[in-house]
Formats: sequence, C-alpha cells, structure tokens
Amino acid sequence: MVLVQASKLTLPNPSLSSPHITSMLFEPNSLSLALMHSDSSFSLYPSFSPLSSTSFPSSHTLIPSPSSSSTFLLLQSSNPNSTSRVLFLVAAPHRAGSEILLRFYILQKSKGFVRAPVVCSQKDLRFESNLGVLVNVKHGVSIKLAGSVNYFAMYSVSSSKIWVFAAKMEDGDDDDGVVVKLMRCAVIECSKPIWSLIISFGFLLLGEENGVRVFNLRRLVKGRVKKDKNLKPESRGISELACNGDVECRMGKHRGPVKQMNAKFRQDDRDGCTCFVALKRNEVETKSTTKVMSVKAISIQALSQRMFMILDSAGDLHLLCLSNSVMGGNIAGCMRQFPHTMKVQNLATLPDVSMRSQTVWISDGYHSVHLLATMDMDNALNATDGDEKLLHLPAIQVIFSSERIQDVISLASNAILILGQGSLYAYAIS
Repeated sequence: MVLVQASKLTLPNPSLSSPHITSMLFEPNSLSLALMHSDSSFSLYPSFSPLSSTSFPSSHTLIPSPSSSSTFLLLQSSNPNSTSRVLFLVAAPHRAGSEILLRFYILQKSKGFVRAPVVCSQKDLRFESNLGVLVNVKHGVSIKLAGSVNYFAMYSVSSSKIWVFAAKMEDGDDDDGVVVKLMRCAVIECSKPIWSLIISFGFLLLGEENGVRVFNLRRLVKGRVKKDKNLKPESRGISELACNGDVECRMGKHRGPVKQMNAKFRQDDRDGCTCFVALKRNEVETKSTTKVMSVKAISIQALSQRMFMILDSAGDLHLLCLSNSVMGGNIAGCMRQFPHTMKVQNLATLPDVSMRSQTVWISDGYHSVHLLATMDMDNALNATDGDEKLLHLPAIQVIFSSERIQDVISLASNAILILGQGSLYAYAIS
C-alpha cells in the first residue's frame, strides 16, 4: 500500500488558556465531526472533509459544558422517500445531579446543528424548550451513551441500569424543522459493571469483565411477546410480527400520549435474547500458583454485521463472531484472540457491509498508528482449528506522528483522523 494523501489541520485554539481537544466523534453519513474540549464542551462541524482542508471552518455549533457523554444518532423512516436526519445527543447532570439532562441537536441543511424540539409523554420524561429532555434519574458518577439508527442506549453506573430509547422524526412547524419523538422501550437491570457499550447492526453489546454480553435489540424493544389465545393460528403469527421492534410501529404516527412501554430485562437474562462470550484469559505463573488476570472489554468496534473487534484493558485484541443474525431467535458467539504484538491504546474501524474485508486501525498511544491487513474474517475463522489457536492479522502500513497520539477515528475504510497534542492529521491510504 502507498500513502497517497495527508493533511494537517491546526486545532482551533486561539490561546493557551483555551480548552484543548481531548477526543473526537465522526458521523460518516453527514461527514459531521464532533470535537470534545477539556472543559467538556463540544464543537460540531457538519460536512467536514479534513483531507481537503487545512483549517477549520468558522461556522460551527458550540455546545456548552457540562457534558458527561455524547453520541451521534441517525434517524431513518420506513418511508423510502423520506430523508435521513442526523442527531447529536449529549448527556449531562442537572439540578446537582438529581436528574439527567439529554440535549438533542439536529443537523439542518441551512443552519448546521441546532436545538431539536422533543415530544415525550412517558413517566419520568419531560421536555423543557430551554434545556432539553429531563430524565428523573440521578446522574451519579458516570453516564455512557451509545447511538445507532433510530435507537440509543444510556447506561448509569450509579443506578446500575441501561435504558434503551427509540427516536422518531416528525415534521415541524417550518420547512426545515423536525420534531423528535422520544420513547423509552426497555430497561436492563445490571448486576455487573459495564466498561463499554455499542448498538450496531441490531445488537446491543456490553463490554464486561472477562467478556462481552450481546443482546438482540429487536427482542429488547418489542418486549416479551404474549400470544393472543383468541386469535386463530393463521392470524396469530401476523399479529405477533406486526410490531417487531420497528420504530414507526412502536411509536405510532401521532404526537398524543404514548402508553408506558418499558420491558424489563436482567443483565444475565437467559431467555434467548442474550448471550455472554468470554475473552481468552491470560495465565500468569508465580512461584506459588498460576493466577488468571482479570481483563475488561473497554472498547467494541463493529467490523461487519456479525463481526466485532474487542480491545481489552491489557491492550490485547479479540475478534467476536456472532453465529445468528438479529432475525433469529437465540444468539451464540465465539471469541478468538489476536497475537500479542503491542499494547493497543486506540482502536478504530468503520464497517462497510458492501465489502467482505475490513480495515482496522490501532495505535500504541505514543507516536504510531498501524493499519492491519484487510482479510476475509469468515474464512479466517473457518481456517482456525481449536479455541487456542490465534488469528493472524499483520500490519501492512504504519503511520508515525511527531505528536503523541490522543485519539484515532476512522473516516472511511481507507482514511483515518489522528488527534495529536495540538493538531489533527488526516491520512488516506490506497
């Protein structure tokens, strides 16, 4: 592979006293970039192409602090003629942490990211136009958000709960306006700490100690189906499949009151909608005994519809393969570990379902980023004999940075954005 394009962008910090950039988020559909500052504020840049720019555009949206977590969310309608819309969601404490504040910013073509009005009528949810959506839950020490298409999850460390929400767009009062309709669908009672979470390709994945737990999102949002005994057998199946987790069906087409829908699950639920896949354990020999190191799944990145890359707290990489699709019943999976070559600090992927092979970017957190070889993961797994044999994924390109690397995000299957100490570096590989 040959490096074909590189670009350096000076970060928009007018003075040394200004908050510096600590992390990044990227939304590939709208090419939106979110930069988090050290004071927990955000700068949002829509339609931003770092490979063709040397400086940041002057027009952007500044989201004031405080904020504890954020995510992008894509709103799609079942109507093929409807245009998808992009939301940026920020969680923050409110009233000394007695409530959680959710602020929604929607991307408009003419104005960039602006505050989005929200309709919510369920218990413990209320919208205030000057603030956002207030959730009657204590904020506690930490909140984590994970967004996908039409759904997002919120994890509260202090409450030991995960809430799954659905979002739907409705026409607003002006030509470019959209109202967001919000509905809480499910809650998961957690008995163990969660170190990472994502929603991707119809799955909710939780990074836990020594493994990853996978929930079928479809089963979560539709709840536990109860069969109507009064229906004829040929009609019963139609009734059960009518509301199959689709956001249009679950939330209705009007802004009126929504019936309380809060399916309850446990983290270790075994009714078929979840499974736990253990990480490969590392044994450490001592003079007296052999101990097993406890590691946490601290980052989960999707490679394809059923392949996920896992980074653990020891800096090792694992590949999670799910055997069933979201349309199936029970979920099962297997985990394989990659050879230990370096302590990985940053992991970035951008799945492309149109390609059989994917690219993986990893960084040691110092001055290098490695592009791992693209390969057919399905064939790699089939060729691996036994649980103890490791997968091999050699690095075929290495990028060196003069600044210490803080964060890495994937812009495309062949492009990456690197956050240094005072600059952003964009690279395209061909």
